Amino acid sequence: MLSIRNIVKQYAGHRALDDVSLEVESGKIFGLLGPNGAGKTSLIRIINQITAPDSGEVYFKGEKLNQSHIERIGYLPEERGLYKKMEIGEQMIYLARLKGLTRADATAKLKFWFDKLGMESWWHKKIEELSKGMQQKAQFVATVLHQPDLIILDEPFSGFDPVNAELIKEEILELNRNGATILFSTHRMESVEELCDAIALIHKSHKILDGRVKHIRNSYKNETYLVEYTGNKLVFDGTQPFTIVTEMEGEDESHIIKLKLNSSNSANDVLQYLLPKTRINMLQEVIPSMNEIFIEKVNLIA
Repeated sequence: MLSIRNIVKQYAGHRALDDVSLEVESGKIFGLLGPNGAGKTSLIRIINQITAPDSGEVYFKGEKLNQSHIERIGYLPEERGLYKKMEIGEQMIYLARLKGLTRADATAKLKFWFDKLGMESWWHKKIEELSKGMQQKAQFVATVLHQPDLIILDEPFSGFDPVNAELIKEEILELNRNGATILFSTHRMESVEELCDAIALIHKSHKILDGRVKHIRNSYKNETYLVEYTGNKLVFDGTQPFTIVTEMEGEDESHIIKLKLNSSNSANDVLQYLLPKTRINMLQEVIPSMNEIFIEKVNLIA
């Protein structure tokens, strides 16, 4: 869907993007991650043709990015941009027509979305009359109304309460199931693990990590496990095939230990050591979260 090749962008004395390349597969949800000021918004603005790169190229569905592609992209910016004093219904139709829809098509699609998201009474309201979360919902509708092939969402859950955040999350997943490719920028790492197939992490203008979420998490495994057992608290004498990281009390007279395997040992060795001594309720490998990986990678280049 999107091929970004060796993008460089300079603003006065600041290099916002330095030789950034990444690939977004069609039909996937791709997370664009990074700390504040990393260069994410600069890249999103280039994809939307708001600004141009100093060097490098962007390809959309195999074609070099050009003005004709704007109608096939939907963009929800982090800084919301609806007209505060214009009625929402007319505003949505106006924005949809800019994306190539006829007034009749825009009206029909808008009624569909208003019904779906409980916005039926909003047609003649003005943006300034709505709460921040309601404004965000209207902006989301404006982003997807023309059924774009690529939907770019910059912090889409900002301003939402948990109920509406879940509602929009389900709508994003449904749009993706119906064929839309999603480019998703957020600081909420739990959303990344729930939604994204693949990610790229940008820090200090460079891409420092990319790949499928599952593969990245698995690559950061470090032979650490959680074990829950029931019975008397075990005393370890140093002969065990692992090193204790932490110990804590569980529920119903259980105990939980976090352990790291010693070199050349396996989870089977842990079980063989513990089973004669106690009753094992759980043995679970600890796979680092995307939040932990994010922090580790960023701190390495602090």
